[in-house]
Amino acid sequence: MYPKLQDLVDSLATKLSRPATLEDRRQRLVVYSRHSELPDAVRHASILQRCVSAEVLTWLRRFELAKARQPVRIPRNVSLGMLSRVCIPIRHHDLLLGYLWLIDADESMSSEQIALAEFAAQDFALALYREVLAGELASDRETEAIRNLLLCGSEVQASAARTLIDGGHFDPSLSVVVLVAKPVLTPDAEPDDQVRLALERALANTRQRLPARHAAHLVSYSDGILLFGTEREVDELAVNRCVSHLDHALQTALSGLEQVSSSVIGVGQPRSGLAQASGSHLEAGQAARIAAFMPDVSRIARWSQLGIYRVIGQLFSQGLGEFVLHPGLERLFTDPEALPLLQTLETYLDLSGNALATSERLKLHRTSLYSRIQRFERLTGANLKDGNERLCLHLGLKLARFTGRYRPAG
Repeated sequence: MYPKLQDLVDSLATKLSRPATLEDRRQRLVVYSRHSELPDAVRHASILQRCVSAEVLTWLRRFELAKARQPVRIPRNVSLGMLSRVCIPIRHHDLLLGYLWLIDADESMSSEQIALAEFAAQDFALALYREVLAGELASDRETEAIRNLLLCGSEVQASAARTLIDGGHFDPSLSVVVLVAKPVLTPDAEPDDQVRLALERALANTRQRLPARHAAHLVSYSDGILLFGTEREVDELAVNRCVSHLDHALQTALSGLEQVSSSVIGVGQPRSGLAQASGSHLEAGQAARIAAFMPDVSRIARWSQLGIYRVIGQLFSQGLGEFVLHPGLERLFTDPEALPLLQTLETYLDLSGNALATSERLKLHRTSLYSRIQRFERLTGANLKDGNERLCLHLGLKLARFTGRYRPAG
């Protein structure tokens, strides 16, 4: 696939009498030299999986390779099964393009050998730069087509679907299901380049496990989007397998990022063709958001199984984010001391008004439970014996949780 780069890495490995690999700036394997045997577990995994594990990435971050302008010696790490190495950043006019890796198990590489590798890195930089330009042009066309497919009107969607099909990215005979992967960030954290690179890595790794022309993907500001093609419009087995691959890749890629606490995946309903993917995307995005805000929803949230939460998602999509279904809740949302009352009420309503089950769930004496419920009724003017009133309160609590107005402790 990269004949020029392959020739360069083989030539350098021969001159230095040691195996070499070339990775792109996201630390995905591009090419590797001949190996008489694989020297360590990390190199073995890199060649087989074409990427490095989350544990290895975490170890390498401490050496700040993305900022390096000179060769960096990486010491041996026994726990990772990793021999010592020399890493040479590949740059073109100071633009980081990738990394050249040379195993140096006994740390015997001389300054002359490292200088030779640095000199060769100039040829790697030019060749890799050309490959990056070509790849990014193709990637930009795919990205623009996916954005148009998911976010624009029907006429533009049809044209975007044709672009993806004609470009060899997607088989026109397939039905499509959209998956949205969403990192759940710690309080006050914002998605950054590390998070987006992790999403890109997870989506790319998932696509590698799927048949050719069965998937396309896009990384947005804070989410990863995967369009997955199935032979039949309803193929639960294939979808479940794809979800499992994505979930594993997502957790691996996000592992070690301090600003990420967990991750969720939303799964939309299948559509008969690529041009109809936007509906599945809307469902998957809302399902992922619900899973991120609602602890009683599975981390893998399928739109078809969300029940009342589908109503909440649709309410939110209609611009009702500040809407509360019961006026008595308004005052309590602004009072921090009312939080125990709200949590008690939500649990009570979740359990269909079963006082015994609520007491056990909250580890609360039933007398204290009844006291809290009565106090809630006094403060809000609510009547929990009225079914419509209970429905308004329950839906109002879920909607407030979904929009961030109500955040239960723990």
